[in-house]
Amino acid sequence: MGDNVIPLADLRYAAELPRIPAELVMPSGLLSDRLGRPLRDLRISVTDRCNFRCSYCMPKEVFDRDYRFLPQSSLLSFEEITRVARVFVAHGVRKLRLTGGEPLLRKNLETLVAMLAALRTPEGDELDLTLTTNASLLERKAQALADAGLKRITVSLDALDDAVFRRMNDVDFPVADVLRGIDAALAAGLGPVKVNMVVKRGTNDHEIVPMARYFRDRHGPRVALRFIEYMDVGSTNGWRMDEVLPSAQVLERLSQAFPLEPLEPAQPGETAQRWRYSDGAGEIGVISSVTQAFCRDCNRARLSTEGKLFLCLFATRGHDLRALLRGVQASQQPWTDAQIATAIGLIWSERADRYSELRSAEAPALERGTRRVEMHYIGG
Repeated sequence: MGDNVIPLADLRYAAELPRIPAELVMPSGLLSDRLGRPLRDLRISVTDRCNFRCSYCMPKEVFDRDYRFLPQSSLLSFEEITRVARVFVAHGVRKLRLTGGEPLLRKNLETLVAMLAALRTPEGDELDLTLTTNASLLERKAQALADAGLKRITVSLDALDDAVFRRMNDVDFPVADVLRGIDAALAAGLGPVKVNMVVKRGTNDHEIVPMARYFRDRHGPRVALRFIEYMDVGSTNGWRMDEVLPSAQVLERLSQAFPLEPLEPAQPGETAQRWRYSDGAGEIGVISSVTQAFCRDCNRARLSTEGKLFLCLFATRGHDLRALLRGVQASQQPWTDAQIATAIGLIWSERADRYSELRSAEAPALERGTRRVEMHYIGG
């Protein structure tokens, strides 16, 4: 299958061919959308595959042995990813996060890390290059990733209790292997490590305090634990509001066990509200994506595995950047960097996404029943 043929699997999500005006506009680094939000963070999905089947992301009854993942010919190459990332950096992006699926399943990922680590801002500064993983392969990969130039790691871990964790990942994977991966990441210098726990009421909420106590006592400030409200991402996870445990209740439980003090955001657009232990033994954070929408500060764009640009985690449509990289038809030349930069600038400048705020207000403009993009496809 040639690069210019669009496989059927690519049609699972609607995508628009970006518009390129006749007059090209070079990036200034000052790009902002209709709500005045700058472009600072690009999340790059390197694979739509994962070796876990967590019910809130890739439930086994949907993503079974017969599920058709994207063919290799659909995926952006490392060179294509780096080319697009370079354009985004010119527009003001300062943070790149590699996601999936499970990004460590992408063969030779450290090669891509090295390519992205070589990018520089217009001022000559290094980028904040990070990666989110379930840590199933992290113990063997951590040092190579650090050597290639990765700065930090975020690990998804929803329980310390082995039985609960095995049920949640639904592939019987042991929690001990994840904990060894975190230790390996710290040993390789990929710290401080962030650990993300998706909290589902009635499933793992009893693990909140044990998780905090474990990482506080074992690693202190070297690990920052984040508690994430169970989100209605995609259309396959059977999301119900009654399974959401509001962050306010998470903080109430934690405060009963450990005195906490609020912290200021580390940077604009940060999704987590941060708190530190009063005795200085580290910090925790809560991400209130359901009960306290943070759309007005969102400065993130997402690039899917095969090059579709999404402007919101809850999007229903993307923008096909791969078509610009490769040419829509075999007889057509790929677009230049200047044309791609102009297209991306136009897309972002017209952005007005604020799904979570609208959902919270139960606004009628939410396109009820439309199919939103799945989390494994564009990362969290």
